[in-house]
Amino acid sequence: MTGQPVLEIGGTHARACRIDTVTWHPEPDSEHRLPLDSSGTADAIIATMLACADALCLTSAETLAVAIPGPFDYRTGIGRFEGVGKFDSLAGVDLRRALLGRLAQPPGRITFVNDAAAFGLGEWLAGSARGYQRVVAITLGTGVGSVFIDDGTIVSSGPSVPPDGDVYRLVVRGRPLEESVSRRAIISAYHQLAPGSRTSGWDVRDIASAALRGDQAARHVFTHACYLFGEALAPWLLLFRAQVLVVGGGLSASWALISGPMRAGLGEAAAELVVVRSADTENAIAAGAAWHDTMSGTTGRKTEPG
Repeated sequence: MTGQPVLEIGGTHARACRIDTVTWHPEPDSEHRLPLDSSGTADAIIATMLACADALCLTSAETLAVAIPGPFDYRTGIGRFEGVGKFDSLAGVDLRRALLGRLAQPPGRITFVNDAAAFGLGEWLAGSARGYQRVVAITLGTGVGSVFIDDGTIVSSGPSVPPDGDVYRLVVRGRPLEESVSRRAIISAYHQLAPGSRTSGWDVRDIASAALRGDQAARHVFTHACYLFGEALAPWLLLFRAQVLVVGGGLSASWALISGPMRAGLGEAAAELVVVRSADTENAIAAGAAWHDTMSGTTGRKTEPG
């Protein structure tokens, strides 16, 4: 196997694979995946990352591309997670040094990229947004990730995107977006509407299944959350002149519950917009991380003129 080695870190898993940089798809039989507890200790999280990366049999001539959620200092490799409900134990931890010092076969270099940015780049390269120039990609899961892309370049500043291109910073109807649209927000809202021991320990997939079976409280939670998501995103899609909106992440598995309310919330922004679900969020993240690494000699970012 000779493809670009990639390590993808999510809220509930770690995954390593090698990406063929011609097709931008994972090489056969290169994937290694482990569950990960983002609320665990730094040692436990790093141990999971090491186990996945070591399975790739890295060499000193290679670069390991790591996709990880923010807040994170991607240049220095230091976690900035504080009070975000995941990876808090990695706050202030130099992940680059930790990985290079403890990998059985360390690579020559490690680069880091935001997982949502990698997702969008992967969708633009070889996924549902292939062939479009102006792409907005969103991941819905433990939080809300986002990236605005113009012909393969991340747009992170300027009047047509939110600060740093981060949708999670938006406020909708007086509340931070992630308090309405995220895994924890949906679980909390459902338990308020349907209290009881029967639903104790339910995750989003359980609530989604209940909604599809006719549970009105569960359906209401999804409808309300996804409408607000569309409402918050709509003005930025118009400002950015987006051609396609790609939605991925764990919550996108409930597309039948998400699509309609989200489009309704988008209103006029959806008129000429292609709205699609990612065919494979994880492979898109891996492809985008590999692409980002090949482009690491350039800034890979731009500011839109006012």
